[in-house]
Amino acid sequence: MYLHLGQNTVITFDEIIGIFDLDNTTVAKKTRDYLSLAQKEGRVIEVSNELPKSFIVCRNKEGKIIIYLSQISTTTLLKRTEDPFK
Repeated sequence: MYLHLGQNTVITFDEIIGIFDLDNTTVAKKTRDYLSLAQKEGRVIEVSNELPKSFIVCRNKEGKIIIYLSQISTTTLLKRTEDPFK
């Protein structure tokens, strides 16, 4: 299955490590440091020019960790991961 992160960005479910709310998680210094390091290393992809609400940590097919910043809330992203045939 696929998850639409906004704009033209789509990832597969098996790539996802975690979906995090940007406001709640960046209170911790370790999270801010992690995101800052990932940005410096070029591993952060901004899905939109809008203010991001969430970040999605993924492992791509090559095993590299990529972080997507999305303007879509974690609640909406999680709803998109639910099985529509339940």
